[in-house]
Amino acid sequence: MNHPSASVFRNQKNKSTGATFILLGFSEYSDLQVPLFMVFLTIYMVTVVGNLGMIMIIRINPKLHTPMYFFLSHLSFVDFCYSSVVTPKLLENLVVEDGTISFIGCITQFFFLCIFAVAETYMLAVMAYDQFVAVFNPLLYTVAVSPKHCLFLVAVSYSWSIVSSMTFTYFLLTLSFCETNFINNFVCEHTAIVAVSCSDPYISQEIILVSAAFNEISSLMIILTSYIFIFITIMKMPSTGRRYKTFSTCVSHLPTITIFHGTILFLYCVPNSKGSGIMVKVASVFYTVVIPMLNPLIYSLRNKNVKEAVRKLVNTKLPCHKL
Repeated sequence: MNHPSASVFRNQKNKSTGATFILLGFSEYSDLQVPLFMVFLTIYMVTVVGNLGMIMIIRINPKLHTPMYFFLSHLSFVDFCYSSVVTPKLLENLVVEDGTISFIGCITQFFFLCIFAVAETYMLAVMAYDQFVAVFNPLLYTVAVSPKHCLFLVAVSYSWSIVSSMTFTYFLLTLSFCETNFINNFVCEHTAIVAVSCSDPYISQEIILVSAAFNEISSLMIILTSYIFIFITIMKMPSTGRRYKTFSTCVSHLPTITIFHGTILFLYCVPNSKGSGIMVKVASVFYTVVIPMLNPLIYSLRNKNVKEAVRKLVNTKLPCHKL
């Protein structure tokens, strides 16, 4: 004989599976649909070309086969996947009036969004740790950040992001939803989904709040600790030229960290009110669409080795004809 609570859960699950979500996105700004489509399409194209180009350049250039560029190639991979989970659906909803997404589609988008968001969080922390080791103890750098150690750090980042996402998604699936649900965002993120739930989302909200707080605090502690030691080490360097060179190498990492973590912290601090809806959407655009585009631009424009590799690649593929 089935337990009553089990049958109730199955009924809720069956009801939720047939539910339909409608992503409102930027539908209230009907005059801006075409301009927004062009802007986001351009951003997405730059994101794809920039991140895949960065991965290719790092893989084919032996000089870039170092721990720093190994981590950078994985950051580019995460950014490419991160953007590809969100932007195509965003572009579709800007040209099609019906912003419908199925229950399975919405949960799947949320699942992968969480994976790459958490992976990016820890990948940035790993890159900060790599720079700390390079500056603080360069003589032991090859030992402290060996290929095996690099693979371990990346594997842990991906593994933990999958575990976190599976946990968030499981508790989200315990909720029930009505047939039609209007999500006041362009992406199926947790706050927007639980806002339209027909059941009490308290447990799901608490789980993701505690887990997200742990991920954010632990990664920021790694980053802040690394940069405090980096700053102290740089200030102790006797040569002004060496201090400037080391600082300029490390500072390229800071804009990415500031924008990414600043946006996430902003989203957690914004009160859940109607008046803050547009601010939440703008912040969501930054951390799901804009940041994946900025990372390869920031690292390529400020990195002499990457620019040199790009020039060599262009010269190889497009040789000048001598007269």
